[in-house]
Amino acid sequence: MSSITELIHSIPVDPLTGAISVPIYQTSTFVQDAPGVNKGYDYSRSNNPTRAVLEQLIAKLEKGSTGLAFASGLAAIDCVIKLLKTGDEIVAVDDIYGGAFRLFGSVYEQFGIKVHYVDTSDTNKVFEAITAKTKLIWLETPTNPTLKISDIAAIAKIAKASNALLCVDNTFATPALQTPLVLGADIVVHSATKYLGGHSDLIAGLLVTKDPTLGAKLRFYQNACGNILGPFDSWLTIRGIETLHLRIRQHCSTALEVAEWLEQHPLVDKVYYPGLKTHPNHVIATQQAKGYGGIISFSLKEDTEAAAIELVKHTGLFKLAESLGGIKSLISHPANMTHKSIPADKRRANGVVDSLLRLSIGLEEAEDLIEDLEQAFQKTTNTKNNKVYETATF
Repeated sequence: MSSITELIHSIPVDPLTGAISVPIYQTSTFVQDAPGVNKGYDYSRSNNPTRAVLEQLIAKLEKGSTGLAFASGLAAIDCVIKLLKTGDEIVAVDDIYGGAFRLFGSVYEQFGIKVHYVDTSDTNKVFEAITAKTKLIWLETPTNPTLKISDIAAIAKIAKASNALLCVDNTFATPALQTPLVLGADIVVHSATKYLGGHSDLIAGLLVTKDPTLGAKLRFYQNACGNILGPFDSWLTIRGIETLHLRIRQHCSTALEVAEWLEQHPLVDKVYYPGLKTHPNHVIATQQAKGYGGIISFSLKEDTEAAAIELVKHTGLFKLAESLGGIKSLISHPANMTHKSIPADKRRANGVVDSLLRLSIGLEEAEDLIEDLEQAFQKTTNTKNNKVYETATF
């Protein structure tokens, strides 16, 4: 059976009514037959039938044992870090999502959890960063926003030999393209706000574990801390996952066309997209994933913040906004948006230069998106030339 067919039929028909869409159990509590005797549910923070379907679905998609749904991607990340204690250390990808960087540094370092940032696309650097105190290796692959690729299977071996957990943020690839647990990871995290939801209409986070015992521990923290996903947003996420594979196929196809076009553009300096043969990690990306995703980043030859900001003013189909993974194409300026919480020198050292722009390719036709970018480049050039003309001395 194909993965798409299996996905569609993994979403259950409601046994009570026959409803083909998962019901939204919008309830806080459940009537009990006697104290402690219930139908499997007692309070919606602890468990909810709609959320349970989502949690089972993502566990199946990621080929894990336990799925957990949270109010946001950062809430899911926060739950993982609760596995650690004072004195423990994390080896984390250097090109990390700004929200994770803020959580690690501004929240958990004050509790004595130290983080070492390394280029995880170089497996040797991961190995060299491991100490006796390392309890967690944190990967994003592809990374946000420079789309580095890390060898999950190789790093999983390092983690196992070091008695450390490996957690992979699979938000950009999704289980439609990549299954880190199969490659040896212990935990997968998602910002389901992005591709899994797919319509820019919800905030959600998901975790999946390979080991049921580890899953039970995280489920305890989920309930004890209470940062759970509500039933309506759980339903929206299920609705989004139903079309995940079809959407990802289109995102990938269009992104490759746009990336190849950008690579030839005279105003573009570097293009970051794992599907390009010029990408330094193209080979490992091809080996461990079924596709290259819908995110492209590129820097301008005029490497200034002003040049980047001028360009985003002129796009039409590409909307300037945070987030990614929806049906409409988005453009963002990481230095001023998603990665603003990272110090400028560290940000630039990791490739997030002042002119870097990130594209989230939607479901529009490739030629329309290329036309939109070209007219934005032309308007930016014209604006620059006019300013030079206006300030010139004759």
